[in-house]
Amino acid sequence: MTPEFQLARPLDARRIVVAMSGGVDSSVVAALAARSGAETIGITLQLYDHGAAIKRAGSCCAGQDIRDARAVADTLGIAHYVFDHESAFRESVIDDFADEYMAGRTPIPCVRCNMGVKFTDLFRLARDLGADCLATGHYVRRVEGAAGPELHRALDPARDQSYFLFATTTEQLGYLRFPLGGMPKPEVRRIAAELGLGVAAKPDSQDICFVPDGDYASIVRKVRPDAETAGEIVDLEGRVLGAHRGFIHFTVGQRRGLEIGGLAEPLYVVRLEPDTRRVVVGPRRALAVTAARISGFNWIGGPHEGPVTAKVRSLAKPVPARIDGDRVIFDQPEYGVSPGQAAVLYGGERVLGGGWIDETEAAIPESLVA
Repeated sequence: MTPEFQLARPLDARRIVVAMSGGVDSSVVAALAARSGAETIGITLQLYDHGAAIKRAGSCCAGQDIRDARAVADTLGIAHYVFDHESAFRESVIDDFADEYMAGRTPIPCVRCNMGVKFTDLFRLARDLGADCLATGHYVRRVEGAAGPELHRALDPARDQSYFLFATTTEQLGYLRFPLGGMPKPEVRRIAAELGLGVAAKPDSQDICFVPDGDYASIVRKVRPDAETAGEIVDLEGRVLGAHRGFIHFTVGQRRGLEIGGLAEPLYVVRLEPDTRRVVVGPRRALAVTAARISGFNWIGGPHEGPVTAKVRSLAKPVPARIDGDRVIFDQPEYGVSPGQAAVLYGGERVLGGGWIDETEAAIPESLVA
């Protein structure tokens, strides 16, 4: 039996609820739970059901994925329930995604999903079913520390999903189990194949499951038809360099897609101004920031004192930093830090917590960059 499922009650009295998205990861978690000897119940939340997103390989929680989850549950001989959460998902995740882009910010819907419909509602459902724990297929580790459970990065850095779980509360962590955090992906697929699960070779889900083909703008347009309002592309001094067809197509740090010719050096998106509909661009040095102001901060296991590293994008490496009130101050200038993203703090492999980036502090005043 995997240590992840060593629970307080005797073997024949344990009950584990598994969040099943229809992918190979959550399917293997369900298999490990069933193999532990505990009563295992799979739950799938139907989150959306629109157009190409259902048919696209790499989606989750809709259409074929629900059928895959049910087939896996049948193979394992466990109960499986589907709950319709499409309305809640649209309001708390998709609408927020569109509104953030409209406000000139860069959203992270995966975090909003974990904070809302996935963890909050799944917790309620799991407790209503009398489960001892809720298990998911996230690649993170739950480690018992001196002061209680801690959230740690996955052993495989390429699979680590801790950035998306910074908002996990200490209470939630006590109830959660993450059996895959110490496994490489090939091992997970091997287990699925050995058990004859039909999803063993299924492609991994995309970072944003409800965005077909990575076209974020198309989703924003559907939700907010006025999103594609044209505007100016200007330099740091306000000189007009070109035009754009809607700043939902841009994020801070972006270089491609500006379509401005005849320049002496490459230009990057420095900020977005929703009030004026302007995209402000400048040289790479204008992207350097020394600090970021954070809101909605969540400490996992209480505030931390001492050195930390901070990760400001899902694919970025954690960099040395320190905390000063509601500010994360970087030891060295950091580039491409965008409002709307998260700053997640680590103490070694441990996830200390994180919050939302509201503002950044430039390393060089714009008057000196221009």
